[in-house]
Order: sequence, then C-alpha cells, then structure tokens
Amino acid sequence: MPRSFWDRWAGFYDLAERTNRTAVEGILRAVVKRIPAGADVLECAAGTGAISIAAASRAGHVLCTDMSLPMLERAKTKAARLGLANISFERRDLLSLPDPDDWYDVTVAANVLHLLPAPEDAVRELWRVTRPGGLLLLPTFLQGEGGWGFTNILIPAYQLAGFRPKHRFTRRSYREMIDGCGLGRADYILVKGRLPAGLAVLQKP
Repeated sequence: MPRSFWDRWAGFYDLAERTNRTAVEGILRAVVKRIPAGADVLECAAGTGAISIAAASRAGHVLCTDMSLPMLERAKTKAARLGLANISFERRDLLSLPDPDDWYDVTVAANVLHLLPAPEDAVRELWRVTRPGGLLLLPTFLQGEGGWGFTNILIPAYQLAGFRPKHRFTRRSYREMIDGCGLGRADYILVKGRLPAGLAVLQKP
C-alpha cells in the first residue's frame, strides 16, 4: 500500500503542531475538561495521540484511532513512556466505524473534518456511536481565519509536501456545516491561536 502524506509526515507532526502551540494547547484543555471521570472515549484521526493521552488522565478507557499506522506507532510510544494502562490503539476509518450504535460516552475527532470531501458523513458516523447523554467533541482548525504566516507561508508549504485540505472553514462556515448535519443544538467555542480552531460540542439526547 502506498504511503500516505500522513504516513510520511508522522515524524514531523509534533514539530508542526508546535508552530500553533497556543491553539493546540487550548484544544487539549477544552476537550479534556469536558470528559467525565471514568468515561469510555473514542478518538478518531488522533494523529500522534496528544488528545487521547491527555484524555486518559480522566477517562476510564480511551481508544485512540487513526488511519496512519506510523502515526499510531508514535502515539503508542508516547503512551508507553507515560505508563498509561487505560489506552488502546487501532487503525480505524472514521467514516465506517465497526462499533454498535450508542457505544461511547465521548467521541472526539480533531482537525480532520477540513480534510474530508463530505465532513457531514464523518460527523453523523461519530454521532451514531455516541451514547444518549454522551458528548461529541469536534475541534477543527479554521484555515479561513489563519494569520498571514499560516495562510501565505506554512499552508502552501504543507501543500507542496502533499497536504490536501478540502475546506477552509471560517467560524461561520464551520457552524453552518455542523448545524446542517441536523443533530440538534451545538455549542461553539473559539480556541485562539495563530491558526484558531472552532470547537463544536454536541450532546446526544
């Protein structure tokens, strides 16, 4: 199988995240504080596992998933270094999850919806496996609101390396996409940074 951009990028992913440290750390704090103690958590498109590892401090169990095996290997290494026993790892496609309906207390997919041609399909699939009363947390970088450096230097450089975003969300267009999924009321939080993020929070009835 050909190596994807994300397979090739796995060794540089954490370094790239540091270029937007304020937003990345803000996302971690905003997600982790919403995870109930002892919750069963699924994270999709987890990259090298920063959110999953942070969530493990509160969760009963975290399933950290990604399509890229090199990304997952790096996440496993980090978790092992910290001695975490309540986190496991699987290669998963967030558009076709094998779990039954209503399975997880919290589902998370961070900074992936802008990469998908039809992000609504991923939102609905994550909603399907979220339990009634559970939370769906969707932090997403707002590429349509990035500063000059990100818009004119970093993102074009990533594109030369093979990065292919499908959407450049703004606060408004991100809200419109989530609301258009028809899942009910969502709360929206702006996470500030050089490239800000929008966090959509949905609770399943």
